[in-house]
Amino acid sequence: MQEVDTIRAAVKRRAVREPVHRILGAREFFGLTLGLSPETLEPRPDTEILVERLIPFAERIAADKAVCRILDLGTGTGAICLALLQTVPQATGIGADISRDALSTALANAARNGLSDRFETLESSWFAAVSGRFDIIVSNPPYIRSSVMATLEPEVLNHDPAAALDGGADGLDAYRAIAAGVVAFLDAGGIVCLEIGYDQRQAVTTLFEASGFTLVDQAKDLGGNDRALIFRHGD
Repeated sequence: MQEVDTIRAAVKRRAVREPVHRILGAREFFGLTLGLSPETLEPRPDTEILVERLIPFAERIAADKAVCRILDLGTGTGAICLALLQTVPQATGIGADISRDALSTALANAARNGLSDRFETLESSWFAAVSGRFDIIVSNPPYIRSSVMATLEPEVLNHDPAAALDGGADGLDAYRAIAAGVVAFLDAGGIVCLEIGYDQRQAVTTLFEASGFTLVDQAKDLGGNDRALIFRHGD
Protein backbone atom coordinates (compact mmCIF):
# COMPACT_ATOMS: atom_id res chain seq x y z
CA MET A 1 0.00 0.00 0.00
CA GLN A 2 2.87 2.36 0.76
CA GLU A 3 4.30 1.81 -2.73
CA VAL A 4 0.93 2.61 -4.29
CA ASP A 5 0.71 5.83 -2.27
CA THR A 6 4.23 6.76 -3.37
CA ILE A 7 3.35 6.19 -7.02
CA ARG A 8 0.15 8.20 -6.71
CA ALA A 9 2.00 11.09 -5.12
CA ALA A 10 4.60 11.02 -7.89
CA VAL A 11 1.91 11.01 -10.57
CA LYS A 12 0.26 14.05 -8.97
CA ARG A 13 3.57 15.89 -8.93
CA ARG A 14 4.25 15.08 -12.56
CA ALA A 15 0.71 16.15 -13.52
CA VAL A 16 1.56 19.70 -12.45
CA ARG A 17 4.72 19.61 -14.60
CA GLU A 18 7.33 18.80 -11.95
CA PRO A 19 10.24 17.14 -13.80
CA VAL A 20 10.67 13.39 -13.41
CA HIS A 21 14.18 13.66 -11.99
CA ARG A 22 13.04 16.24 -9.43
CA ILE A 23 10.45 13.72 -8.29
CA LEU A 24 13.07 10.97 -8.14
CA GLY A 25 15.51 13.29 -6.40
CA ALA A 26 18.51 12.40 -8.55
CA ARG A 27 19.75 12.34 -12.12
CA GLU A 28 22.44 10.45 -14.01
CA PHE A 29 25.15 12.63 -15.53
CA PHE A 30 28.26 11.35 -17.28
CA GLY A 31 28.11 8.06 -15.38
CA LEU A 32 27.52 9.75 -12.01
CA THR A 33 24.37 9.71 -9.92
CA LEU A 34 23.75 13.25 -8.74
CA GLY A 35 21.28 14.29 -6.09
CA LEU A 36 19.18 17.39 -6.76
CA SER A 37 17.99 20.10 -4.40
CA PRO A 38 15.82 23.22 -4.68
CA GLU A 39 18.74 25.57 -5.39
CA THR A 40 20.54 23.40 -7.96
CA LEU A 41 20.03 23.36 -11.70
CA GLU A 42 19.12 19.92 -13.02
CA PRO A 43 22.12 18.73 -15.10
CA ARG A 44 21.26 18.08 -18.73
CA PRO A 45 22.77 15.95 -21.51
CA ASP A 46 23.93 19.01 -23.47
CA THR A 47 26.32 19.83 -20.62
CA GLU A 48 27.90 16.39 -20.98
CA ILE A 49 29.21 17.63 -24.33
CA LEU A 50 31.10 20.39 -22.52
CA VAL A 51 32.67 17.76 -20.25
CA GLU A 52 33.63 15.58 -23.22
CA ARG A 53 35.31 18.56 -24.89
CA LEU A 54 37.25 19.42 -21.74
CA ILE A 55 38.61 15.95 -21.00
CA PRO A 56 41.48 16.01 -23.57
CA PHE A 57 42.64 19.38 -22.21
CA ALA A 58 42.51 18.11 -18.62
CA GLU A 59 44.37 14.93 -19.54
CA ARG A 60 47.13 16.88 -21.32
CA ILE A 61 47.54 19.26 -18.39
CA ALA A 62 47.65 16.35 -15.92
CA ALA A 63 50.25 14.55 -18.05
CA ASP A 64 52.44 17.66 -18.18
CA LYS A 65 52.08 18.78 -14.57
CA ALA A 66 51.03 15.60 -12.70
CA VAL A 67 48.00 17.54 -11.51
CA CYS A 68 45.10 19.48 -13.01
CA ARG A 69 43.47 22.08 -10.77
CA ILE A 70 39.87 22.86 -11.66
CA LEU A 71 37.61 25.69 -10.53
CA ASP A 72 33.91 25.25 -11.30
CA LEU A 73 32.06 28.56 -10.95
CA GLY A 74 28.37 28.21 -10.11
CA THR A 75 28.90 24.52 -9.44
CA GLY A 76 25.31 23.65 -8.49
CA THR A 77 25.18 19.86 -8.10
CA GLY A 78 28.91 19.71 -8.84
CA ALA A 79 28.13 17.95 -12.13
CA ILE A 80 30.86 19.38 -14.37
CA CYS A 81 33.68 19.28 -11.86
CA LEU A 82 32.82 15.83 -10.50
CA ALA A 83 32.56 14.37 -14.01
CA LEU A 84 36.05 15.68 -14.78
CA LEU A 85 37.45 14.35 -11.50
CA GLN A 86 35.96 10.94 -12.19
CA THR A 87 37.60 10.82 -15.63
CA VAL A 88 40.99 12.38 -14.78
CA PRO A 89 42.43 10.81 -11.59
CA GLN A 90 45.14 13.47 -11.20
CA ALA A 91 42.59 16.29 -11.14
CA THR A 92 41.45 18.18 -8.07
CA GLY A 93 38.52 20.56 -7.97
CA ILE A 94 36.81 23.40 -6.16
CA GLY A 95 33.13 24.01 -6.72
CA ALA A 96 32.15 27.62 -6.02
CA ASP A 97 28.57 28.82 -5.64
CA ILE A 98 26.59 31.57 -3.92
CA SER A 99 24.07 29.01 -2.63
CA ARG A 100 24.79 27.06 0.55
CA ASP A 101 22.12 24.58 -0.47
CA ALA A 102 23.97 23.96 -3.73
CA LEU A 103 27.32 23.59 -1.97
CA SER A 104 25.85 21.07 0.46
CA THR A 105 24.36 19.14 -2.45
CA ALA A 106 27.66 19.18 -4.36
CA LEU A 107 29.54 17.85 -1.33
CA ALA A 108 26.98 15.09 -0.89
CA ASN A 109 27.31 14.20 -4.57
CA ALA A 110 31.10 14.02 -4.25
CA ALA A 111 30.71 11.61 -1.33
CA ARG A 112 28.07 9.60 -3.15
CA ASN A 113 30.43 9.06 -6.07
CA GLY A 114 33.64 8.50 -4.11
CA LEU A 115 35.27 11.80 -5.05
CA SER A 116 35.34 13.65 -1.72
CA ASP A 117 39.12 13.40 -1.37
CA ARG A 118 39.67 15.55 -4.48
CA PHE A 119 36.73 17.96 -4.26
CA GLU A 120 35.95 20.89 -2.00
CA THR A 121 33.45 23.72 -2.07
CA LEU A 122 33.62 27.47 -1.61
CA GLU A 123 30.84 29.98 -0.99
CA SER A 124 31.60 32.74 -3.46
CA SER A 125 29.97 35.10 -5.91
CA TRP A 126 32.12 34.40 -8.95
CA PHE A 127 35.72 35.21 -7.86
CA ALA A 128 34.92 37.18 -4.70
CA ALA A 129 36.23 34.54 -2.25
CA VAL A 130 38.51 32.61 -4.64
CA SER A 131 42.27 32.43 -4.12
CA GLY A 132 45.05 30.61 -5.94
CA ARG A 133 45.44 29.71 -9.60
CA PHE A 134 43.85 26.99 -11.68
CA ASP A 135 44.54 25.07 -14.84
CA ILE A 136 40.88 24.92 -15.87
CA ILE A 137 38.17 27.40 -14.93
CA VAL A 138 34.78 26.22 -16.09
CA SER A 139 31.24 27.49 -15.72
CA ASN A 140 27.71 26.83 -16.86
CA PRO A 141 26.46 30.27 -15.80
CA PRO A 142 22.97 31.79 -16.02
CA TYR A 143 22.54 32.95 -19.62
CA ILE A 144 18.82 33.39 -20.29
CA ARG A 145 17.69 36.95 -20.96
CA SER A 146 15.48 38.29 -18.17
CA SER A 147 12.70 39.14 -20.62
CA VAL A 148 12.50 35.50 -21.74
CA MET A 149 12.26 33.96 -18.27
CA ALA A 150 8.46 34.04 -18.12
CA THR A 151 8.20 32.07 -21.39
CA LEU A 152 10.18 29.06 -20.16
CA GLU A 153 8.48 25.69 -19.82
CA PRO A 154 6.97 25.11 -16.33
CA GLU A 155 9.43 22.26 -15.71
CA VAL A 156 12.23 24.82 -15.93
CA LEU A 157 10.61 28.05 -14.71
CA ASN A 158 8.99 26.54 -11.62
CA HIS A 159 11.65 24.06 -10.58
CA ASP A 160 15.12 25.20 -11.66
CA PRO A 161 16.44 28.08 -9.50
CA ALA A 162 16.08 31.50 -11.11
CA ALA A 163 19.61 32.41 -10.00
CA ALA A 164 20.96 29.64 -12.24
CA LEU A 165 18.91 30.78 -15.24
CA ASP A 166 18.55 34.58 -15.37
CA GLY A 167 21.55 36.14 -17.08
CA GLY A 168 20.32 39.73 -17.00
CA ALA A 169 18.90 41.98 -19.71
CA ASP A 170 21.01 40.54 -22.52
CA GLY A 171 21.89 37.21 -20.88
CA LEU A 172 25.57 38.14 -20.62
CA ASP A 173 25.96 39.42 -17.04
CA ALA A 174 27.79 36.32 -15.81
CA TYR A 175 30.13 36.23 -18.79
CA ARG A 176 31.13 39.84 -18.16
CA ALA A 177 31.90 39.05 -14.52
CA ILE A 178 33.97 36.00 -15.46
CA ALA A 179 35.84 37.74 -18.28
CA ALA A 180 36.67 40.69 -16.01
CA GLY A 181 38.18 38.58 -13.23
CA VAL A 182 39.42 35.30 -14.62
CA VAL A 183 42.97 36.21 -15.66
CA ALA A 184 44.07 36.67 -12.04
CA PHE A 185 43.15 33.07 -11.23
CA LEU A 186 44.31 31.27 -14.37
CA ASP A 187 47.69 29.51 -14.33
CA ALA A 188 50.05 29.78 -17.30
CA GLY A 189 48.70 27.68 -20.16
CA GLY A 190 45.34 27.32 -18.45
CA ILE A 191 41.96 27.41 -20.17
CA VAL A 192 38.49 28.80 -19.57
CA CYS A 193 35.48 26.76 -20.67
CA LEU A 194 31.94 28.10 -20.75
CA GLU A 195 28.53 26.76 -21.60
CA ILE A 196 26.54 29.29 -23.64
CA GLY A 197 23.07 29.86 -25.00
CA TYR A 198 22.35 28.84 -28.59
CA ASP A 199 22.78 32.38 -29.96
CA GLN A 200 25.62 33.67 -27.78
CA ARG A 201 28.80 32.36 -29.43
CA GLN A 202 29.80 35.63 -31.07
CA ALA A 203 28.86 37.86 -28.15
CA VAL A 204 30.72 35.76 -25.56
CA THR A 205 33.73 35.35 -27.87
CA THR A 206 33.90 39.12 -28.34
CA LEU A 207 33.79 39.67 -24.56
CA PHE A 208 36.68 37.30 -23.94
CA GLU A 209 38.74 38.52 -26.87
CA ALA A 210 38.49 42.00 -25.36
CA SER A 211 40.07 40.54 -22.19
CA GLY A 212 42.98 39.06 -24.15
CA PHE A 213 41.66 35.55 -24.75
CA THR A 214 41.71 33.44 -27.91
CA LEU A 215 39.01 30.92 -28.77
CA VAL A 216 40.75 27.55 -29.12
CA ASP A 217 37.83 25.12 -29.29
CA GLN A 218 34.05 25.03 -29.45
CA ALA A 219 31.30 22.43 -29.52
CA LYS A 220 27.70 22.15 -30.60
CA ASP A 221 25.02 20.40 -28.54
CA LEU A 222 22.77 17.48 -29.41
CA GLY A 223 20.46 19.82 -31.31
CA GLY A 224 23.26 21.28 -33.41
CA ASN A 225 23.37 24.57 -31.53
CA ASP A 226 26.52 26.28 -30.22
CA ARG A 227 26.94 25.11 -26.63
CA ALA A 228 30.54 25.25 -25.32
CA LEU A 229 33.48 27.60 -25.87
CA ILE A 230 37.08 27.08 -24.70
CA PHE A 231 39.48 30.03 -24.42
CA ARG A 232 43.18 30.41 -23.70
CA HIS A 233 44.74 33.68 -22.58
CA GLY A 234 46.99 35.27 -25.17
CA ASP A 235 47.63 34.19 -28.75
